Amino acid sequence: MGDFRLPPLGAGLAEGKLVEWLVGPGDEVRRGDALAVVETDKTTLDVEAGEEGRIAELLVDVGMTVPVGTPMVRITGTDDDEADPPPSATVPEAAPERAAQTVPASGVQDRLSTLRRTIGSLMSRSKQSIPHYYLSTTLDLRAAIAWMQQVNGQRPVASRLVPSALLLKATALAAREVPEVNGFFIDGVFRPSRPVHLGVSVALRQGGMVAPAIHDADTLAVDVLMQKLRDLVSRARAGRLQRSEMADPTLTVTNLGDLGVEAVFGVIYPPQVAMVGLGKVVEQPWAHNGMLATRPAVTATLSADHRVSDGVRGARFLACIDELLQSPEEL
Repeated sequence: MGDFRLPPLGAGLAEGKLVEWLVGPGDEVRRGDALAVVETDKTTLDVEAGEEGRIAELLVDVGMTVPVGTPMVRITGTDDDEADPPPSATVPEAAPERAAQTVPASGVQDRLSTLRRTIGSLMSRSKQSIPHYYLSTTLDLRAAIAWMQQVNGQRPVASRLVPSALLLKATALAAREVPEVNGFFIDGVFRPSRPVHLGVSVALRQGGMVAPAIHDADTLAVDVLMQKLRDLVSRARAGRLQRSEMADPTLTVTNLGDLGVEAVFGVIYPPQVAMVGLGKVVEQPWAHNGMLATRPAVTATLSADHRVSDGVRGARFLACIDELLQSPEEL
């Protein structure tokens, strides 16, 4: 017999509320199958099985809020030591349990105020513990936009690319070239991540933001990355993200260009070590070889952890993004 325990749910999340069981006693499950729907302060997640077996007993009732590590379901045909969440250098540790919250007499909590408190606590911890430094540069998008328009002219509207897909792919590839921005700082040690799991900040309709990951973003074709981006945003706003998508982003990108913001200086999500901010694409004057013209451009910023990298490596990372965008057909 083996107990499947509630796994880490993401940075700053210490507990979850069981909303729905997706399996019952006697069901057979495989690794990756969704077992339950769990609600957190940030979103609603599908919790997946970590092993194969048969459901023997459900150990938590719907509606219960339990800490990370709580036995959730008993699965036959597993070893006890396999039931515990496997240790990983790239999965952030759960934060200490939150202080008790005051619940109105009606028993209805405000979802929005709890989310704001959670985000505020996480960002305060980030600013207190991470020595941030900031860099910014202006990216020339003339070649990228021209290539994208040419490609889109031969496609139906539903499959057309947007600039965000090109910017995300260039960021992921640059992170592979400058690994000091991709990974986690845990227990006083930087633990670089070979895969680039790109966290993408998504504004929720009810307020607040989440930053689930597009896994292995550096290896995806731009078309595939675009599809995954649309799917991720849709499921994030519907509250149906997978637990793994919230638990292991290695680098986060926040893009507020659609709100008219020209530059974003983000706060790093601990234990990550960097965040990239992207503003809106604007036409601006551009001098080149003694000639003045206008070009589409975007301001990219880097917030990075000075314990892991410095301005030289940070500048190289931003320059690498710019270089990649000059050959968009190779992304």
